Amino acid sequence: MVQTELKCYHCGQLCEDRQFAVDEKSFCCYGCKVVFEIINDNNLCAYYQYDAHPGATARVVDEEAFLFLDEPAVQKKLLEFQSASFARVRFNVPAVHCVSCIWLLENLRKLDAGILRSEVNFARKSVLIDFNPERVSLKRIASLMASVGYVPQIQLDSEKASAPVSNKSLVTRLAVAGFCFGNVMLFSFPEYLGLDHSDAALKMVFSFLNLVLSVPVLVYSARDYFYSARKSFAQRQINIDVPIAAGLLALFFRSAWDILTGFGPGYLDSFTGLVFFLLIGRWFQSKTYESLAFDRDFRAYFPLAIRKLFRDEWKPVVIYELEPGDVIQVRNLEIIPADSKLLKGEVFIDYSFVTGESRPARAVEGDLVYAGGRLIGQPATFVVEKGTSQSHLTSLWNHESFRKREESKYQRTIDRAARAFTWVVMVIALGTAVFWYYFRPEEMWLVVTAVLMVACPCALALAAPFTYGSMLRAFGRNQLYLKNADVIERLAAVNAIVFDKTGTVTHGTHPEITFEGQLTEEDRRAVKTLTSFSTHPLSKMITASLSSPGVADIQEFRELPGKGIEGRSAGKTYAIGSAEFVCARPQDLHGQTRVWISVNGTVRGYFAIRTTLRDGIYAMIFRLGDACKGVLSGDNESERTLMARLFGPKATLRFNQDPHDKRAYVEELQQQGKKVLMIGDGLNDAGALKQADVGLAVTDDSGVFTPGSDGILFGQRMEDLDKFIRLARRSHRILRMGFGISFLYNAVALTFAVSGNLTPLVAAVLMPISSISVVSFASVAVRWAARREELN
Repeated sequence: MVQTELKCYHCGQLCEDRQFAVDEKSFCCYGCKVVFEIINDNNLCAYYQYDAHPGATARVVDEEAFLFLDEPAVQKKLLEFQSASFARVRFNVPAVHCVSCIWLLENLRKLDAGILRSEVNFARKSVLIDFNPERVSLKRIASLMASVGYVPQIQLDSEKASAPVSNKSLVTRLAVAGFCFGNVMLFSFPEYLGLDHSDAALKMVFSFLNLVLSVPVLVYSARDYFYSARKSFAQRQINIDVPIAAGLLALFFRSAWDILTGFGPGYLDSFTGLVFFLLIGRWFQSKTYESLAFDRDFRAYFPLAIRKLFRDEWKPVVIYELEPGDVIQVRNLEIIPADSKLLKGEVFIDYSFVTGESRPARAVEGDLVYAGGRLIGQPATFVVEKGTSQSHLTSLWNHESFRKREESKYQRTIDRAARAFTWVVMVIALGTAVFWYYFRPEEMWLVVTAVLMVACPCALALAAPFTYGSMLRAFGRNQLYLKNADVIERLAAVNAIVFDKTGTVTHGTHPEITFEGQLTEEDRRAVKTLTSFSTHPLSKMITASLSSPGVADIQEFRELPGKGIEGRSAGKTYAIGSAEFVCARPQDLHGQTRVWISVNGTVRGYFAIRTTLRDGIYAMIFRLGDACKGVLSGDNESERTLMARLFGPKATLRFNQDPHDKRAYVEELQQQGKKVLMIGDGLNDAGALKQADVGLAVTDDSGVFTPGSDGILFGQRMEDLDKFIRLARRSHRILRMGFGISFLYNAVALTFAVSGNLTPLVAAVLMPISSISVVSFASVAVRWAARREELN
């Protein structure tokens, strides 16, 4: 009777006991059986369709093992965000190894309704989980993950995200291949030197030693190629590792046959060298992707400032300079840059930047407020609890709630080309085998292997990410900080540009400010304090122009975007803003911007402000030409003449625009088929920035920033806007040239390989060289293009 070995349906290990069976499926242990039942009961059996035996061996984990996760002190260290109905945690999950793992972990919400969303970072072996703490506990989530075979690795003493590390396993396999390759070359010297027949026995011994040395290269060093090929067949797809695996198997077994039958020494020097150089190429590729895939340092992508207390004076500092214990002041609509405790009072925090939902949360004295929240209302003072995270704000900015609709055109092209590439290579290899079988059969295996090795889409795959990655760095060096690489593609397609006026086209470096009316010293102090609470450019100008000593006690502060601010002090109600907002009678503006003041409903006068244009704005608008479609402003028409002279007669000039009006105008242009770039300060134009194909928020020294924007432009670089657009368009040309280099390499290399003029060893050397050439070209070309545009 033949005894067949049964493999576990879940993890693939041998079943030593058949009592663990469900629905005619065998399991190696009770844990794997339980996992299958959980997956089956929740209609998640598609998990097993992506791969055969995808699971890790699952031993039953007692939920009590995670009791410590209910401790508040532990949760404080683990949770990235916590509120009554929303929390976020990131777990390391070393067991993640394939697409099935990703699929199951990203469907955890189907196992427990309290889990809102889960997202796997395969490169870092981690999963980010949003959940409702009122419906599911952190302990329950951890035990649930463990129950399906993915025990979270919890490290309470590791607060800093580690940088990507090289794959030690890959380095070890590379070392083994290198050692064996060197020794096989050494033992092949008798064959190289052409020794006579009297040394036939010695040559045979050396051949068998070569075969022994080649076995670990086959089963250990080259295992990833075979594993990947098997996975692709299980998923009914063909990837680039299939022809490589086929070539390696053909070369090894043909060589083994030759040695065992005494026909010849085989090609084991080529086989071991082939694996060695292939692994060098894979190591280089992994290092290249590491340089692109690590979490971008927010210091290069968030040039935001916050007011920090230095002795008795508030001074703006860049957020990455904050340290635990620093006292900071956050004003209305500013982003809280680091986890901090509220020093006094009561505030409301809008966490839409974190959760994607705009539901202000109340915080009182002593409460912990999380990084990424936006203060709503009166300014508040905080003590920094943690330094600003290296990647937290950048990941929030890239939250799915703020993503644009369009998918990358080039990414779709690359995906289609990669899918077709492997089939083309397989067809060429088959045709080559048929030809050489009849023409010179003894060389067929070497020629076919060379064809399978030299045709590589790695250079094609690297062209786009490395070109756009280099371009992101070039923009960052010049103080334009883009959300991600997709923005570059959309920026290059822009053909209509819309500007906000105040704080974007104009600024208040040297404004002329006069007050017409009557204010007591008490009123002036209250007005100065009120305007200091706002981050609007006009408010900051007024604050700087008033010299009243002291700070007024303000209650019930409120800011209405596009209208004004109001609050109470010493029993009086102050309103500061447009004439309509304070119920003032409109007058001839004489080319001035006027900010009106009312006290207890009585108009007391106005500040007349003459702002200046940003340096270089005239030349920049001229270079952009007809692409400048309009100016949208929430202010009055005092500067219509100046704007008309600046933008010309074809531009649309709209004043007294509220946020909805601005968004509607952007939609109107898009309905006409335009690709719209909207540039504003992020205060009254957040909706327009999000609606536009590309939205850039201009900042000078403020922490105000809208997550719906696609980039942050430092105010002093506004004059270079046209250069940035041209540089983005150059990226398309650089990318096409990178594709051209890749296709040219493959065409030339395949020609030499098919004709028998390329050995497998040389083919393996050429693979990493092709990738190096594309990466080097992208880096040099982007730097050259930036210099052509007179950028750094």
